Amino acid sequence: MKNMGFRWFGSADDPITLQEIRQIPGTTQVVGALYDVPVGAAWPEAEVAQLKAAVTAAGLKLEVIESVNIHDDIKIGLPSRDRYIENYKQTIRTLAKYGIKVICYNFMPVFDWLRTNLAAELPDGSNVMAYDPSQLVSDPDEMVTKISTGFKGLQMPGWEPERLEHVKALFRLYRDVDAEKLTANLQYFLEAIMPTCEACDVRMAMHPDDPPFNLFGLPRICKNRDDMAQIAALYDSKYNGFTICTGSLGENPENDLPAIIREFVGRDRAPFIHARNIKFTNAAKTQFHESSHFSAAGSLDMYEVMQALADSGFDGYIRPDHGRNIWGEDGRPGYGLYDRALGIAYLNGLWEAVTKAQRR
Repeated sequence: MKNMGFRWFGSADDPITLQEIRQIPGTTQVVGALYDVPVGAAWPEAEVAQLKAAVTAAGLKLEVIESVNIHDDIKIGLPSRDRYIENYKQTIRTLAKYGIKVICYNFMPVFDWLRTNLAAELPDGSNVMAYDPSQLVSDPDEMVTKISTGFKGLQMPGWEPERLEHVKALFRLYRDVDAEKLTANLQYFLEAIMPTCEACDVRMAMHPDDPPFNLFGLPRICKNRDDMAQIAALYDSKYNGFTICTGSLGENPENDLPAIIREFVGRDRAPFIHARNIKFTNAAKTQFHESSHFSAAGSLDMYEVMQALADSGFDGYIRPDHGRNIWGEDGRPGYGLYDRALGIAYLNGLWEAVTKAQRR
């Protein structure tokens, strides 16, 4: 795949180097971000330029940013949101200047993606992230403490302590925000930034909620095909698109992944794909853990995922997503080097097979 990428957290916070990423066959893109910029602030051009220069010097491309996080005041709909939206528009213009084509983001209240165990041990000795709703604690502060401490000093992206230190106050602010209100606030945000995106040729790619159901009484509005169709209709433009995350959507067994891919890739509304596998661990399919990308290792058919992408003429950006920590690696939860590198090899092999079969 010509735009196969690898998420990288920067030289200061990622034990993986750009040189190691460059050695993964078929990898051309780094999916990066600035992780030290406070949420809501405009990204400094000098830091964007430095990131771009580092990636380019390693022989790789930087065309996707994940993520430019959205300030909670925008999601809640507070009067201060306009100031943060202006900062967001400035960030879009800055990123466009350095060749960025896609911005991955989410609109999840308070919490980003959630797991209840960051280092569950599998029978083969590898470690994975896992989710078990019976292990959720009723006090969100306790959950923040449990997750934000990370694993062996490496944090889970989106759960940085400084972002969540005022979680109880955030819950009070979200008290009157239901799904309808959250959707209206998303529309306000999209209507404000889309002219800038269109002028700069930068596509927004909304990530689905993970897991794809409500948590702690907070609404989630990007859980399935119908939610995605509603969001696409809020602003009818290819610049209002999606990151199709097979794992996040696949965590609800009612979601038909190949059908979702064919619809939204076919409509040119999905410029970015997160490809990963999960394995359900109970009959009700409410518990799961991450797995290797190999179809037989999990509950998702990755061959059918790649077939759907090929059938839809996908030519956007893709990266492997959460994998295992294997071979003794003390990597960031879900973001080690070795298993994601294996995932790239597997996904590229599937892609070669399905695309060659199409040409016969």
